[in-house]
Amino acid sequence: MRNLLAAEWSKMWTGRAWWSMALIGVVLGALAGSGFVATADENIAKGSTDIQAVTDQVVRSWFMLLLFSALLGAVYVSREYQAGTIGRSVLLSGGRSRLLAAKLAVGTAMGVLFGLLAAGCAAVSPWVFLARTTHHPAWTHETTLTLIGVFVVTVLGAPWGVLLGWIIRNQTAAVATLLGLTLFVDEALLRVLPAVGRFTLTIAMSSVYRDGKPELLSEPLAFVVIAAWLAAAGCVARKLFLGRDVL
Repeated sequence: MRNLLAAEWSKMWTGRAWWSMALIGVVLGALAGSGFVATADENIAKGSTDIQAVTDQVVRSWFMLLLFSALLGAVYVSREYQAGTIGRSVLLSGGRSRLLAAKLAVGTAMGVLFGLLAAGCAAVSPWVFLARTTHHPAWTHETTLTLIGVFVVTVLGAPWGVLLGWIIRNQTAAVATLLGLTLFVDEALLRVLPAVGRFTLTIAMSSVYRDGKPELLSEPLAFVVIAAWLAAAGCVARKLFLGRDVL
């Protein structure tokens, strides 16, 4: 298994997917965080917010790296189907179950690296972005919990993407599905049917990075929902991968 993991780890770093996803995520996170700071002076003067809320929001803005962690996981799996190399990978791995487990482990490990990237950027960004204002960051216990939440959801986004890659197979469809669910479907459900929408994966993750919407689940329940989604996706991915033709 060690050699298989090493081979899959090497595949993860092959090509431009890993660094392009990381770069886009960092750029968008920086734009979001700096956008909150751009209106900080005006909003604080009006009394509509305070510096603690601004600090928390800047840290929270880095949650979007979870999307790119998930996209990388989906691309990592689906590109083997696109290139037609999945059959060879199954043969060299010693079995479908071993390959599925190895890719899930490697994808999750990459999610940890993305999580560390998100947490590192989130930790320094309040000082960087607020340096051009008259305010200083107000780091509190709530900010720390938000930072931890950003790290956790970014890590968990990776296996979600890997499993969707196994289920969907087609790279374009997998990427489109992730984008659609994360940016549109889950948010729309929360607005239209909050009692249902709060049980979607993306919205459950909002509880973990402490988004603060009143309709969100409690954190313990949110973790249960996230685990249920990952477990269900894992069962479906395994059943489909073991039960249908490789190509």
